[in-house]
Amino acid sequence: MRVLVIGSGAREHALLLALRRDPQVEEMAIAPGNAGTATLADQYEVDITSRDEVVKLAQRLGTDLVVVGPEVPLVLGVADAVRAAGIACFGPTKDASRIEGSKAFAKDVMAAAGVRTAGSEIVDNPAHLDAALDRFGPPAGQAAWVVKDDGLAAGKGVVVTADRDAARAHAASLLDSGHPVLLESFLDGPEVSLFCVVDGETVVPLLAAQDFKRVGDGDSGPNTGGMGAYAPLPWLPEAVLTQIVDDIVKPVAAELVARGSSFAGLLYAGLAITSNGPAVVEFNCRFGDPETQSVLTLLDSPLGQLLMAAATGELASFGDLHWRDGAAVTVVLAAENYPGRPRVGDIIVGSEADGVLHAGTARRGDGAIVSSGGRVLSVVGTGADLTAAREAAYALMKSIKLPGSHFRTDIGLAAAEGRISI
Repeated sequence: MRVLVIGSGAREHALLLALRRDPQVEEMAIAPGNAGTATLADQYEVDITSRDEVVKLAQRLGTDLVVVGPEVPLVLGVADAVRAAGIACFGPTKDASRIEGSKAFAKDVMAAAGVRTAGSEIVDNPAHLDAALDRFGPPAGQAAWVVKDDGLAAGKGVVVTADRDAARAHAASLLDSGHPVLLESFLDGPEVSLFCVVDGETVVPLLAAQDFKRVGDGDSGPNTGGMGAYAPLPWLPEAVLTQIVDDIVKPVAAELVARGSSFAGLLYAGLAITSNGPAVVEFNCRFGDPETQSVLTLLDSPLGQLLMAAATGELASFGDLHWRDGAAVTVVLAAENYPGRPRVGDIIVGSEADGVLHAGTARRGDGAIVSSGGRVLSVVGTGADLTAAREAAYALMKSIKLPGSHFRTDIGLAAAEGRISI
């Protein structure tokens, strides 16, 4: 099997590592990739948002399966073009990708499917903003205002705050830039990320994970694209996981089929395990980063065959998934000033060790690996339990040097210490 992976982050690095363990995967390529993925697969510089460029590359390489990592190409219909060219593609259609590309569409799907989620309201007129804010947030008995960009925002278009002025300022800035605003009621309880491989109404869940969006320890500071994650979740009962699949993911998949927007790819449910049970925070249409790095590290089933089964309508006959024992913890190393405009171009020392997955990196002409983005590296540690996996991840992080970089020191700590309960 010849596989082409689209993307350039640590998520795609993790996909390549897992694909390499599949005996049926004979050749791998990636576009555009980074300094780390270059050691695993041939790399090609193409515009991954261009349907024509991705299709031409896949045809030129004789690709059997295209795996689209990021959400933007999916929302723009790259997977549709690949399929139209007769090549199997793991990734939903442009129509189905609206589950992430439009929060309003996702809310409508969930309402039709009877899925519990936060109450919400779309605001597209600045004149209606203040009245809408008064209906949400602490004055209405909520713990905070939740203000989101209705479109794609790479995890950074969300503000959760008890400060009404901060909520209003974020909403006003989105409206000023022409983006509708989604106001939501606050959901209490620990959050869960559940990835499900989906083929129409067939749903195969992967391990549940938890990620950390805030930039600082103790969930302080602004939201980011993700500063770390761990899997599995020792505090999440199997019965709750089954409930999520049966009462949330399967009804949404079935509703998409009923609408003529059948989903084939990775459906990512972001959930809060509230005092009233699981509720959806958001859906994404692709593997999440950094959860993917932890989840795929523990996967023992052949990933290439799994993704090909979903892409060709054969997922129902794939069989049960198998997982490695123990836990995996991913810690993200970010560049100076991230999630603001990151400092780039600094030499990274220690980035070529096992367990280090690249994201914002590039190789200079003199061979040095340098930073080229905000989230620079993901470090993955494994162990018999979360405590051991954390120790392995942070020991590896100590061996990496990047001027001005920062990372969280508490990834998975509360779970390891038994401080999370539902």
